[in-house]
Amino acid sequence: MKALIPAAGLGTRFLPATKAQPKEMLLVVDRPAIQYVVEEGLASAADEVVIVNSREKKAIEDHFAPNPELVALLRERGKDAYADAVEAVGSYPVSYVYQEEALGLGHAVRCAAAKTAGEPFYVLLGDVLVPDNGMLPAMQAVSDAHGGASVIAVMPVPDDEVSRFGVIAGAPISDDVWKVDALVEKPALEDAPSNLAVFGRYLLSPRVMELLADVQPGVGGEIQLTDALDAVLAEEEMYALIVDPADGFDTGTVESWLETNNILFQRKNG
Repeated sequence: MKALIPAAGLGTRFLPATKAQPKEMLLVVDRPAIQYVVEEGLASAADEVVIVNSREKKAIEDHFAPNPELVALLRERGKDAYADAVEAVGSYPVSYVYQEEALGLGHAVRCAAAKTAGEPFYVLLGDVLVPDNGMLPAMQAVSDAHGGASVIAVMPVPDDEVSRFGVIAGAPISDDVWKVDALVEKPALEDAPSNLAVFGRYLLSPRVMELLADVQPGVGGEIQLTDALDAVLAEEEMYALIVDPADGFDTGTVESWLETNNILFQRKNG
């Protein structure tokens, strides 16, 4: 089972900082943002993390590559804790596929079709951090309880933010689980079927990957993952796990990135 991390975007909101440095490599307290996401994927049922990368973002690949020379230098200077950290990140089972054009999240996921090999897979958005790594196992438990169904994480959002996200329609079957009937990508508030926004963590059936091959460009002229999820609902059940806003962090804007740094720094340092 693979965990896919789309990371080929331009990071427009962070320009000019992201002109030379990938957004995913921006520091969050003590490590690049994407390292949190990779570690979360590896803490789940996944045996490998697949980063859907741009060929311009070599820094991401350098970060996860072994660097025995640096490790040896650090150990020679008595900096064993730093050496251990560098050695660990260089040993993670991470591989890469490439999105040659920025054609949307659905297209990015489809670029990794050969890696998933007809198996269920996770999708973890690179600008969403879940530091305690507990969300994917909780989603897996919901899937297991419902015959291997697809599961998406959702979070309640204020009315003025509904139009930024894909939101779900459906009905609750427990305090924190909904059965999903439909998904709507970035609806106007008056058209939104709920205030439960897709949060950036997905556990998807192999059928979703198959349907992505036929999805037509939607909102913004891009191939939307939400459209494939909506299509799979005609064939399969899907569930949503409502997550606590305190468990995950959106770092997709400068403001939210700064807020995440402040919160996680306080957590780390008491």
